[in-house]
Amino acid sequence: MTEKVMANTATESPYSELVRMAYFVLPGRGRRVNRLAVARRIVDGTARRDRSPAALARRRTRVLRRAMRPPRRLHIGLGPWLRALPARLPDPALTGALSRLEPPVRVAYVLRHMERMPRYKVRDQLIELRVRDPLAVIDAADAAEVPPARYPERFEAAPLPPVRNRSLLPLAGAALLTAALIGALALTEGDGFFGGGPRPAAAPVPRLVRADSIAWSRGLRTLDAWPARGDLAGDAAFTGRAVAAWAQAPGDRRAPGPTVQLLYAGHVGGAPLAVLRGGDLLARYTPAGLTVVTAGTGASAPVGLGGGRYLLAPWDTRPETLAGAALAVRDGVTDPVPARTRCGRGPAFHLDGTRTVGDLGGPRAPVLTYRPPSAGRPEAARLGRDGLRFWDRLGCGTRRLARPVAEAAAWQFWSGTLPHGGGRAGWACTRLSFADGAVAAEATLLGAREQRATGACDERRPVSGTWWRAPSGRWYYLAAAAPGLRPRARGALRPPETEGRLLVARGRAGAPVTLTAR
Repeated sequence: MTEKVMANTATESPYSELVRMAYFVLPGRGRRVNRLAVARRIVDGTARRDRSPAALARRRTRVLRRAMRPPRRLHIGLGPWLRALPARLPDPALTGALSRLEPPVRVAYVLRHMERMPRYKVRDQLIELRVRDPLAVIDAADAAEVPPARYPERFEAAPLPPVRNRSLLPLAGAALLTAALIGALALTEGDGFFGGGPRPAAAPVPRLVRADSIAWSRGLRTLDAWPARGDLAGDAAFTGRAVAAWAQAPGDRRAPGPTVQLLYAGHVGGAPLAVLRGGDLLARYTPAGLTVVTAGTGASAPVGLGGGRYLLAPWDTRPETLAGAALAVRDGVTDPVPARTRCGRGPAFHLDGTRTVGDLGGPRAPVLTYRPPSAGRPEAARLGRDGLRFWDRLGCGTRRLARPVAEAAAWQFWSGTLPHGGGRAGWACTRLSFADGAVAAEATLLGAREQRATGACDERRPVSGTWWRAPSGRWYYLAAAAPGLRPRARGALRPPETEGRLLVARGRAGAPVTLTAR
């Protein structure tokens, strides 16, 4: 990992500190002066007279939440915030590298490595921001490759005075009028979805829509065609409360449009649950509260309901356990099928005899595939015994990710025995296809007693290396490459030995190594 940068905040005002945090958390688009102006505008919009530590903490949460996904309107009328900018802005390479991180990971990185907040405080802040699985997000931030800044990333000592905002009454009046008109349209065009449920005062409630129960059988196999299922799907009061709760969710977690789709409403494990969809967002509502996650728009990936239960696509009618027995389904929901690993991640069940899906910590179950060392191509998507055994181990070695995975393909490109009593091991390159179309590949060394992430890999020509401590206590640099390739390492190493595509070299643990393969 590259050296982390640190901001000197000892003499800064809380205002300047918040502006700097907002600046680095904002998405990396546009000119830097505009970015700073938007950061100042966000901080100015959270100003309160209360200056107590608790009030400042709440203000920081509001600033970070808005900076993660800023509304486009903040870029309009930036004139007042563009005045009195510092003469020098932070290194664009730094903000460019941060912009490639997911928003929650970017927040964690800024708090951990620029604000130097301890891990437990970063975790608490992410919980306040309603980030799912905050510890995994912090791990992703710690593993992020962010180049050191060419010059200090803090702003110059010149103060950044708050901007006195002009009156917002005209804008507020226009917003209220627009909300009233949208609410009137929803009432005249809706079909009685309120059902006695509470109606939020601050936001228009979307109209609840349901797919035709047989639309999918006419060849329309998309998420839009999933019918509403569950014993509470006809309960207008319960579904109305779910829709109203989503309409009142904060910021970018709010229902994204004038309509939301009901996928499920029923009792799961004895408790009432509603699952709603809007675009690539899924909302899970229970009387205890609402959670909203980004889940993509893939047509067939089962939706996790908790407790090892999954809501299946209507055309997936023959699920099986990993042992090959029929898996019971009621109203589209499977019986509990938790992953059988100690960490709760890994293969879960087979679908229609053609593919295996599993839990990688996301809201939907991705397809898992496996390519053994001796095979020229991946196995069929339905995992066999070796693939299941391998994914049982790899599932716990794959870090939880901040965005949903649609498919995970593992190639065990090397297997053998580690030197000096290290035991049997395998090296995998796992290609992750995300719901938004992005792709990433990560390498993992699966030893007899440990699992270790070893950085990015090329899934077509994988090679990976890491420093490894043998049972004797000595450190070695290990590297392996795919069949047909030979790993080569350069750095502060003694002459390496390579046997069976495994490179072994002595050296100073942690010393930088350049790894290639030919």
